[in-house]
Amino acid sequence: MKLRIRDNSVGLLLTRDEIETLRIQGVVSARTGFPGGREFRYELESSPASVAPAAFFSDNMLTVRVPETAVLAWATTDQVAIEGEQVLVDGEKLEIVVEKDDD
Repeated sequence: MKLRIRDNSVGLLLTRDEIETLRIQGVVSARTGFPGGREFRYELESSPASVAPAAFFSDNMLTVRVPETAVLAWATTDQVAIEGEQVLVDGEKLEIVVEKDDD
């Protein structure tokens, strides 16, 4: 899973195998290690309780949750992306995009 972050935009790109894992297991995760034993972790969750894509950041972990119904439709069709916006505390918006990776 590839992660792209720019300004108020978070993008995740998943391979076919990762899409299948998300569809079946409900979660795909990855991590990047840094010197000193520190790491940045990120995951994508398929959530039956979610109604729109949302992102959360806590304890060096970025979690993106998307509705399970959206994941199932996306995983089983030619649909390229799941997109959404999340309103931040200051009124700005965080753009969230989950895409199929052609690589």
